[in-house]
Amino acid sequence: MGAQPSFFSRLLERAQAADSLLCVGLDPHPEFLGEPSAEGARDFCLKLIEATAEFATAFKPNSAFFEVFGAPGWAALEDVIAAVPKETPVILDAKRGDIASSARLYAQAAFESLGAEALTVSPYLGHDAVEPFIEDPARGVFLLCKTSNPGSDDIQLLGGDEEPLYLSVARMAAQWNERDNVGLVVGATDAEALAAVRAVAPRLWILAPGVGAQGGDLEAALAAGLRPDGFGMLIPVSRGISAAPDPHEEAARMVEAINRTRSTQSHSGRRKGVDAPGALPADGLSQEKAALADALLEAGCVMFGDFELKSGDRSPIYFDLRLLAGRPNLLSRVAAAYRPILERLTFDRLAAIPYAGLPIATAIALQSDRPFIYPRKEVKEYGTRAEIEGGFEPGETAVLIDDLATSGGSKFEAVDKLTAAGLEVRDVVVLIDREAGASKALLAAGLQLHSIFTLPQLIDHWRATDRVDRSLLTKVEEFLAREAGGSAKL
Repeated sequence: MGAQPSFFSRLLERAQAADSLLCVGLDPHPEFLGEPSAEGARDFCLKLIEATAEFATAFKPNSAFFEVFGAPGWAALEDVIAAVPKETPVILDAKRGDIASSARLYAQAAFESLGAEALTVSPYLGHDAVEPFIEDPARGVFLLCKTSNPGSDDIQLLGGDEEPLYLSVARMAAQWNERDNVGLVVGATDAEALAAVRAVAPRLWILAPGVGAQGGDLEAALAAGLRPDGFGMLIPVSRGISAAPDPHEEAARMVEAINRTRSTQSHSGRRKGVDAPGALPADGLSQEKAALADALLEAGCVMFGDFELKSGDRSPIYFDLRLLAGRPNLLSRVAAAYRPILERLTFDRLAAIPYAGLPIATAIALQSDRPFIYPRKEVKEYGTRAEIEGGFEPGETAVLIDDLATSGGSKFEAVDKLTAAGLEVRDVVVLIDREAGASKALLAAGLQLHSIFTLPQLIDHWRATDRVDRSLLTKVEEFLAREAGGSAKL
């Protein structure tokens, strides 16, 4: 039996089949119901589903309009979701957000009890609070990013010129999209924000409310937010369709307007035969990891040529991740890439290995509010003469943070110092594992190595994308084959 399709692969399949980016909002406003009741809300939505089903890529019921009626409203919402055709995904607009234990129950309620396939979620509590909603690749989330309400700027623009909060959310969402089931909510009322989000999250699906009553410009929103394949956006319309004299006709008109705009953008051309953007490419890297790999290359952190190593050997490739200290935005992206791994581990403190590991651990600590320590390479002959800087208590668990893993030698040196001070170490997390023996050596000592990239993955990616001259990559592959049993340090 094959793997279950991801949420966004299923959404893309429906969008292609319907040739539509329309998301029909199911918002039974009391003024539309005559006598407001759970039964009235249900019947209103059932008629709207029947009228618009052929044009809808997704349906989006807003739970507030049902919850107001108590238990009967909840039952009505369940009936509405069940009435949506099986081929059309249902996005429950409930804007959940709570600590992980509560989030798990919210996920169970939305996905199992009600039968929705995706949910709007607040990212404010961080990755551990989002993870319960995205554990199953077939279930998706749209994280609130830059919303269309007038007061959104109060919070979502915090951060100033360096990077507003909403763009930080977009970057993190891209990092969290390992299972192709994380999207974003970005209002169609702010085309500039849409374009900025698309730039930092090039493949994520965006739910873009605000067209119509809220004043969003459809053409400007699509121009800013569509992916090059002509997909990657859902345009929710609720009152504009439900209040129309003929909802069927209005839904058809909206789809025609969306597609007319798509066809005039540079995004047309590959609409029917598009590769599934959410699927992992042959090199195994998600789109976000691929973008980070390319950013490291462009920043000069990866160099090809002829380099002398510490061992005296010559190498055709060299990593200088110390350069990250001078590129704060890239350093922040690197730190964010560590966090999904770290959030699966149990530890009390980060432990950075000098020197390249220090700025990375600092950035992780600032993003996650986790304390860090580091063992000194040279012990001072004055002051406290401490071998480990930073506060800790014997018996605590530390997770090692470094840039690269080769043979594992530098990791053992750090572990020896930490354990001698009474700390426990079980895990080592690096940006790049060169797969030159470190994982096996560490495992033999009871340590688990985790990495964001392996060097073979990077080589495969740069070969597949023609980012690097193939003759240079061939030299690296030949070098790695020779090095496999050695301990040369890049």
